[in-house]
Amino acid sequence: MFCSRLAQVQGKPASRDHCYHDVSITRSVHDNHYCSVNPCFIAVVTECNGGGSFLVLPIHHTGRLDPQQPRVCGHRARVLDVKWSPFNDHQVASCSEDCTVKIWDVPVCGVRQNLTQARKTLIGHSRRVGLIEWHPTAKDLLLSSAYDYKVCLWDVSQDGPVLRCPVRVVVSPLAQPRPAEMLLLCACFSPDGSRLALTSKDRRLRLLDPRTGAVLQVSSPSYRVCKVVYLGALKMLLTTGFSCWNQRQITLWDPRDLSEPLYEEELDGTGGVLFPFFDPDTNMLYLAGKGDCNVRYYEVSSEKPFVVFLNQFRSQLPQKGLGVMPKRGLDVRSGELFRFYRLISAKHLVEPVSMLVERARKPGVFQEDLYPLTAGNSASMTAQQWLSGLNRGPMLMSLRPGTRLANPYPETPPDRGLETQLKPQACPVGHMAVHNEVTPVEEAFLQEQEAYQDAKYPRTGSDLWAWQPDETQAVPKAYHIIPHCCEPEESPPPHESQLLQVFYKQQEEIRELREELNQKEEKITSLEMQISNARNMRTSC
Repeated sequence: MFCSRLAQVQGKPASRDHCYHDVSITRSVHDNHYCSVNPCFIAVVTECNGGGSFLVLPIHHTGRLDPQQPRVCGHRARVLDVKWSPFNDHQVASCSEDCTVKIWDVPVCGVRQNLTQARKTLIGHSRRVGLIEWHPTAKDLLLSSAYDYKVCLWDVSQDGPVLRCPVRVVVSPLAQPRPAEMLLLCACFSPDGSRLALTSKDRRLRLLDPRTGAVLQVSSPSYRVCKVVYLGALKMLLTTGFSCWNQRQITLWDPRDLSEPLYEEELDGTGGVLFPFFDPDTNMLYLAGKGDCNVRYYEVSSEKPFVVFLNQFRSQLPQKGLGVMPKRGLDVRSGELFRFYRLISAKHLVEPVSMLVERARKPGVFQEDLYPLTAGNSASMTAQQWLSGLNRGPMLMSLRPGTRLANPYPETPPDRGLETQLKPQACPVGHMAVHNEVTPVEEAFLQEQEAYQDAKYPRTGSDLWAWQPDETQAVPKAYHIIPHCCEPEESPPPHESQLLQVFYKQQEEIRELREELNQKEEKITSLEMQISNARNMRTSC
């Protein structure tokens, strides 16, 4: 019998005070996550009338949301996806039905007024853009896919507020005007970014060279795949999809030969798409279905039986999408291995769920096997280096509190501009760790941010709008100092709930006016009697 070292992992939902309430989650039917998270902020695509918007909240800003909360509302149509840059916690990308991709700079203190002016606007698609993905190792390299059957790579570090020409067109509809294999459902880069795995509308898996667009492998049409994820050092691909009997299934593939899968397993007959999430540090696979009330998790290995079911987290409310916290944002002191942010549209709620292991909660003990060196927030190379043919793995960092690692790669000259970077360096395995001391400038900056938070969100127990401290008590993260935006003050588009409240109020006023109108005859008669009585009294006098 197989015995796993991760058999005791359990899912724990956050308390009510540490959830995000009254979030108007989008009603879009696309199979996207609609949520993106980093150690500083959470971004959630919201529903609005007229244009498109999404929320950006500080990660500790839990509790009930202000109905007038400022939003990022620069798109002219519904927002379909958002993704934070893996190397800049204050840079987020969004794509929309208005055929554009926008790059936004979020101020250090969050969005304090409506953000309408993007730093970059990418105009290269003729139909709605449904998918975006950042490159895992090269800085400022973004992939976009749209319903015009084009897949483009953009270097967002190029000059100018508007970019019209991508650096690479990975896929273009040349052979046929509307080929089904060019309408993507999912895209995933390999860990070093040298390969690109795609699933498309024809339900087949393809492996491409993202620099040239050459198709290297194509799966058999017998397996209908929807989502794909690379399994890190295991050098395998995992897809979720449906069998010929319309049963949801997972399938393991060897990237060198996609003619036949290594492993397949049917799960259930539910119709929702399964989202796969893989943790390369522990080789744990998480499966969360759209519309499901549970999250299954497995341990994956390169040898048979390949995939071993561990347990599942159950809830009473279905999820519409999920966001995942990067490993550098987890609380290792409490034994946290993974953290989801479940979008529960039925309750207008965003619920954090932590995957915890009991043995990692020993005070003063750091579990090296559970927290090896992991991908950090520093890029291995620039976009131009990657385009020239260079391949590098991700820059690694240690999760041990109070340590940082030196950079093994040659330093690239920093970009000139207003952005000041205050982030720790990271490196691959085998380099000496040194202590990470906070400079006086960083400490003064953090104190200023805490003072602002305490002033805006007073810590009162009876106030539902209070700033809620993080229950994990994680160490403060380094910030990127970016100048505050100077957009004009304006109100966000009204929500449907606000319009309904105004409508009901107007209906109540109309009802009261009608009642008064129906009583006009009685009031006229009463006034005539009062006048007659007054005249009689005057005559008698």
